Amino acid sequence: MRLTIAGCSGSFAGPASPASCYLVTAEDGQRTWRLVLDLGNGALGALQRHVDLATIDALLLTHLHPDHCMDVTGLYVTRKYRPGGGVPGRLPVYGPPGTADRLAAAYEGIDEAGMSRELDFRRVSDGVPVHLGPFVVTPRRVNHPVEAYGFRVEANGRVLAYTGDTDSCDTLTPLMRDADLVLADSAFVDGRDTTPDIHLSGSRAAQAALDAGGVRRLMLTHIPAWNDPEVCREQAASVWRGDGRAVELAEPNATYEV
Repeated sequence: MRLTIAGCSGSFAGPASPASCYLVTAEDGQRTWRLVLDLGNGALGALQRHVDLATIDALLLTHLHPDHCMDVTGLYVTRKYRPGGGVPGRLPVYGPPGTADRLAAAYEGIDEAGMSRELDFRRVSDGVPVHLGPFVVTPRRVNHPVEAYGFRVEANGRVLAYTGDTDSCDTLTPLMRDADLVLADSAFVDGRDTTPDIHLSGSRAAQAALDAGGVRRLMLTHIPAWNDPEVCREQAASVWRGDGRAVELAEPNATYEV
C-alpha cells in the first residue's frame, strides 16, 4: 500500500500545499486500485500530478468542512464535461449524511439531480467496513464539531490510520491500534490553542497513538500555514520519543510505502 500526499495544509490551502487530500493505492494481483481520502479546497489540481482522475475507484470524505470536500465540485466537472464525452459510470463517494445535498448546494445552477448522475453518494457509518478491491476501510466517528470520521484503511496485510479532524476521543484507539502508519491531525499547538473538541495537537496525537498500542509510524498532517511544523513535531516527539522513533511530517507531493 502506498500513500501520496496531494494536500496536507490544515483548515485552508496554504502557500506550500492545498488542503487535505490523500491518494492511497494497492494492488490486488490484477490491477492497481486507487482511493482518495478527502478532497479539500485546492487539492484537485495537485492530485492530477499523481493520478488520472478518471481512474480513481472511490472517494471517501471524513466530513463536510470545505478544507476536506470542496474540490468535489471540480471533480464533478471533470466527469460530466470531459471532452469527447463524460467519464463512464458513477464514482462512489462515501461521506456523512447530507453529502450529496451539501455539494450540490455549492454548485450554483445545478439541476434537481444534483451530482448524482456522475457521483454515487453512499453514507458511512461508525464501525461499518467498506470493501473496495483489496481495501477494507473502517470509518470511526471522531471528536469534531460536525459529524466526522477517521478511516482505518487495510490492504495486503498493512494498515493506514487517518484521523481526519478530531480532538482526543476513545475511538482513536481502535482506529490506530497496530497501524503501520498513523496520519494524524496536528492543527493545534499546546499552550496556544485551548478550545476543546476540535483538533489534536502534536502531543495529543502522539499520546493517542501510544495509548492505542502497536503503532509503527506517526506522521503529523493538517498543519495550518500559520503553524511552525517543527513546533508541532517537537511537541509530538516529547511524548513519542521514548523508544527512539522519529515523528514524521506529511510533505506535499511525497509518496510513502505503508
